Parts: sequence; structure tokens; C-alpha cells
Amino acid sequence: MSSARLMVRSPTINVMTMAAEKAGRAMIRDFNEIEHLQVSKKSLGDFVSTADHRSEKILVAELRKARPSYSFLLQESGTIEGSDSEYRGIIDPIDGTTNFLHGIPHFAISIGLQRGDDIVAGVIYNPATDEMYWTERGHGSFLNQRRLRVSGRKNLDEVVVAVGGPYGAQGDVAQYLQTLSKIIPQTAGIRRMGATALDFAFVAAGRFDACFATDFYPWDVAAGILMVKEAGGYVNTLDGTSDALVSASVLATNEHLCLPLQKMLTD
Repeated sequence: MSSARLMVRSPTINVMTMAAEKAGRAMIRDFNEIEHLQVSKKSLGDFVSTADHRSEKILVAELRKARPSYSFLLQESGTIEGSDSEYRGIIDPIDGTTNFLHGIPHFAISIGLQRGDDIVAGVIYNPATDEMYWTERGHGSFLNQRRLRVSGRKNLDEVVVAVGGPYGAQGDVAQYLQTLSKIIPQTAGIRRMGATALDFAFVAAGRFDACFATDFYPWDVAAGILMVKEAGGYVNTLDGTSDALVSASVLATNEHLCLPLQKMLTD
């Protein structure tokens, strides 16, 4: 009974999921007409398209209809200050833009809701697969209507680890390759999928046993960090930073693998 009750989305989650669905419909139209999109390059390997701007505009408009006083931190537009300083939406309109622009159906809208210093709700939506991941602090994580739990694997030689890291001119490539050289010989495999928010969602769903992210921004991980925790997982920074949103590196996994993977990555 309590499990069924938890699957009922709160008003906050309803607002967030409906905004994501509306932006997702526009995104799929753009995805089917990729060759007609205007695309600009911020730097090597870092692209922004009219689809990013369109998605962000829809998300902000829909969220502000229901929560007009909230502030926002946006990937493309920066900060929008609201009259309510306690609540802030942290939004990535398309996480995985490079995948999107190459016709790879692995990208997502990510919305995290921050209250004070804490993330209290999150939505990660892949419109290409119609998978809606959602979470609320104290109430668990879900994929559509299915409750999520992180994987129960305990042995390093059985695990699959998602990795995010530098691209183009971003980040320390030498350090990243050194990290991979630690992970590859001791695990069943690594995956670099190109959408950090979905890496975290897949950990929450037990599809990946862990994910390790570097060179990210708050909008990449805001929803995913809470999603993993509410699915019974652990999220640790590896650089000693207490706030994962501003850390240089984050590991998300289950209770069995947390210490072994952390030791592997920091030795």
C-alpha cells in the first residue's frame, strides 16, 4: 500500500514532468529534422543548437507558470533570479547535445530542484525512448511508474562503470586516461555514453553498477545525484569537496562498491 502511494507523483513532480514532456515533444520534432537545425560551436567538441535554446525556453516558461517566484540556473542562459531565494531550478535543456546532433537517441532533459543547499526533486527525461526518471527527497526514485533500486553487485570484476570526462579542449585528458587505466583492468567494462544525467539515471535503475564523472556542471548532475541516493545508492566526491554540485569528480554506485571503487580511483 505504501509503495503504491509513493508512486503517485506530487504536485512538484507533476509540474516538472509535464514541463519535460512538452519540451521533449519539441525536441523530437527537431531530432527528426536535424539537418535543418542551426548549430554553433562554443569550443572544440562543445555545441549548442536551436533545439537547446527552444527546449530551455519551453522549460522555463512551463515551470514559471506554476512556480513564478523560483530562481533558475540554466545551461544556456545562466542565472534567472526569482523573488524566492530558497528555491532554484537547475536545468540542462539537452544533456548529450553531441549525441542529439549526430542522430544518436541517447540524450535527456534534466531538471533538478534545489531548496537551500539541498536538491529535493529531480527529473531526467529521454524523449527518444519516452523514459521519464523522477525522484523526490524521502520518497524514492522511479522510471515512469517503476520503483528503482541500484544494482546489488559486489565484485569489481562483474561491474560495468559509466565514465564521463573531458571532450575536445575541455579538461585534463592525461589524468582522465590514467583514471581509465585503473578502471579497465579490474572491471567487466566501461561505457562512455555522452550524457552524464542518463549515466546517473542508469545507476539508479541498476543498468550501470557505477558512474564516475569529471568536468561536469551543476545542471549535468543535480537531478542525478538525488536519483541515485533515493534509489539506495551512494554519491561521493573524490576531491574532498562536500558539495557534489561543484566538485571536480563524483562517483555514484551502491554500498558494496563505494569503498573499493573510491580506493581504486584515488590510489
